[in-house]
Amino acid sequence: MPGILGLTICLIFVTRTVYGLDNGLALTPPMGWMHWQRFRCLTDCVAYPDDCVSEKLFRQMADHLVDDGYKDAGYDYIIIDDCWASRERDKDHKLQPDPKRFPSGIKALADYVHQKGLKFGIYADYGTHTCAGYPGSINHMELDAKTFAEWEVDYLKFDGCHSDILFMEIGYTLMSKYLNQTGRPMVYSCSWPAYQEPLGIHADYDKMQQVCNLWRNWDDVDDAWPRVTRIINWFSENQDRIAKYSGPGHWNDPDMLIIGNYGLSYEQAKGQMTAWAIMAAPLIMSVDLRTIEPNFKSILLNKAAIAINQDPLGIQGKLVLRSNKIDFWTKPLSATVDGSKSYAIGLLSNRIDGFPYRVKFTLAQLNMTNTNGYTIRDIFDSVIVSPIVKPHEVMYIRVKPSGAVLLLATPLPSIINVNSV
Repeated sequence: MPGILGLTICLIFVTRTVYGLDNGLALTPPMGWMHWQRFRCLTDCVAYPDDCVSEKLFRQMADHLVDDGYKDAGYDYIIIDDCWASRERDKDHKLQPDPKRFPSGIKALADYVHQKGLKFGIYADYGTHTCAGYPGSINHMELDAKTFAEWEVDYLKFDGCHSDILFMEIGYTLMSKYLNQTGRPMVYSCSWPAYQEPLGIHADYDKMQQVCNLWRNWDDVDDAWPRVTRIINWFSENQDRIAKYSGPGHWNDPDMLIIGNYGLSYEQAKGQMTAWAIMAAPLIMSVDLRTIEPNFKSILLNKAAIAINQDPLGIQGKLVLRSNKIDFWTKPLSATVDGSKSYAIGLLSNRIDGFPYRVKFTLAQLNMTNTNGYTIRDIFDSVIVSPIVKPHEVMYIRVKPSGAVLLLATPLPSIINVNSV
């Protein structure tokens, strides 16, 4: 395929040299908004004037991030996905936006986003073409990195369609080098595991955390609960292999939040937010912020759930127990009392039997051993479930079908005043 010969020339040099990502970014999982899941590749602005991939759409979403409280909650990236470009590069081989849909140009759009106090992201593809058939970067990676820097891009999603999986590690590593060389800090989102892992090829995560800020691990999310649960299940099945590579500056990425679209119920939306918060996943929304219903918006803006996701330790939580088709996930947090850590606990239901199932468990089963006990708070209902629970004391929690409960377990000190809890 075109471009492979040029990359093979770099093979010996790349394998002897480590191009570490040196941007100091993404110390907590990135948060923001991306167009793909909700708006896909709608490019017909005559038929879809309000939904087409255009500068108008991104300016409106930037406005809503600021005006509706998302920016204050931490969602500070506006990210363009595929289908923004012209079908051909310009006379100097530079990428260029579609002139009808982006008449002001990408730099002007980036300026608008920056003036809002937000950060600007864009999409490119390592292969000969993007997934939707627009120009790829394989023969122009250094030029494209310089172009993105000139446009004052803050975040690059680098996809992998129309490329050879055997050369992905080389190509993505080179792009990391070229991004560093621009001198502009850009969060670098890689995609090579998403092309290797579904084929049974274990990606080199040790190398990846040296060259990428985050990486899509597996299959794409779609607007349906079974797609979300497939991703969650893959992460649990592979957690012992991949979780150790997630942390400040480099994150496993299970794909976008689809909360507020068409495919998830309110309870299922809480389930995705719970799983993404526990897994320290990037919180990249893909929803029409102009029309999102208030109950879904409240999930996305839940400060306590966001705090769990953004905890500075950056530990990726794990599935630790399954009981009666309820999955128990835990995530250690940075807050401690007398040396004992706080924990987030996520209960995700795989049940469909039509009523909130009453599941029993102990904190000791979840590896929580503070002998003084814990205070248990329900994150979405904002209530204290129990002021004091000892590790071996049986707890009962009701979990709705295909839903979730997100709890915060805070350790108690050796001497407490119950009335102050």
